Amino acid sequence: MARTNVAPKFTETTHEGAPAARVSDMQALRRSVMSCLLWEREFYESGEDIGTRIRALAMAAKPEEIAALAIEARTKFNLRHAPLWLLCALAKTASCTPLLSETIPKVVKRVDELSELVSLYWKANGNDKPLSGQMKKGLAAAFENFNEYHFAKYDRDGAVKLRDVLFMAHPKPKTPEREDLYKRIAERKLVVPDTWEVALSGGADKKATFERLIREGQLGYLALLRNVRNMAEAGCDASLVREAIIARKGADRVLPFRYVAAARACPQFEPAIDQALLACIEGLPEMLGKTAVLVDVSGSMDKKLSAKSDMKRIDAAAALASLIRGDVRVFSFSTQLAEVPPRRGMAGVDAVIKSQPHGGTYLGAAVQGINQAVEYDRLIVVTDEQSADRVPDPKGRGYMINVASAKNGVGYGKWTHIDGFSEAVFAFIRETEAL
Repeated sequence: MARTNVAPKFTETTHEGAPAARVSDMQALRRSVMSCLLWEREFYESGEDIGTRIRALAMAAKPEEIAALAIEARTKFNLRHAPLWLLCALAKTASCTPLLSETIPKVVKRVDELSELVSLYWKANGNDKPLSGQMKKGLAAAFENFNEYHFAKYDRDGAVKLRDVLFMAHPKPKTPEREDLYKRIAERKLVVPDTWEVALSGGADKKATFERLIREGQLGYLALLRNVRNMAEAGCDASLVREAIIARKGADRVLPFRYVAAARACPQFEPAIDQALLACIEGLPEMLGKTAVLVDVSGSMDKKLSAKSDMKRIDAAAALASLIRGDVRVFSFSTQLAEVPPRRGMAGVDAVIKSQPHGGTYLGAAVQGINQAVEYDRLIVVTDEQSADRVPDPKGRGYMINVASAKNGVGYGKWTHIDGFSEAVFAFIRETEAL
């Protein structure tokens, strides 16, 4: 998850002009991937530039490192498209080895990723580039990850359809039932799944549909959070929705900022959403000793995570900060350093975001201020790392959590550098300190 560069050479600069470390190609690849929503523009760089850099760095890396990074990005950090883009690079560097075919089914966790992987492969290599034998073998193996419900849910029209991937990969059915299933994929005669999208597109009553799917346990947790406003507007039974939110069935792949998005979309359900978020926090390890947390609330953190999202990087950063358990003092930085009440859950998110105006990025001055005035065993910084001033070393353990994909950053040297906005970053801190 992270690498510490013991003796960095500060020969680069951040976008704001601070000295930045020159890191290895693999470190540069990690920082570009682990917070990347592929092709989405960030504050300082275009999505195309980030995607091009990821491919170039991956092509220069060892195939085993690309494979491990793709699996980690998908399974631990719950990213979807960036891991597929890494597979496209792996298809070039390990096109004739079993590593590619063995990695694909470990990364492809949703049916629509089968088609997306083929689309990205052709984006990288041209539409006339045939799939390699190992790519086909890996796709065939990935078909075994899914049942008819999964296939039918994502059997959509598009440039590359599910049946197209089936014809290219030629998965070999192991049972007569599986053979019949693949035949129905080819003929597009799969049993229509019982999902809210299908029901509502068919004209079903919104209130009745959502209530039925919740009662039957057929509505995924992410779909639940994404539709709380739709449910409120449809007049769904509020107690039923609240109970489903609090139950957190299937919440293990939901990133922390998704709770923030749901609460913003429908304040009516914020108490239940906050209770669910707090339950998520209780499942995380408590930090031993004294922890200082420093959150970037500069202007660059106000950039949306994606063109279609209302969530910003500041939301992801504040959500992470709100998850930390133990003896904690929380601070924000922009043009100045400000202490924030160490609240957890939604109260903690709001406290950080509203702590000061979102202006400059003086991370160096903020770290210096904390070093001088605060006793801590560890300092955790959550930032896009684009400081405007030189960043000093921490006086104790220091963790720089990078939540953006910018080319250069400052969190190296005596800092332990971590990339990503999943709560998995805290598991890494715990593992590091247990050594």
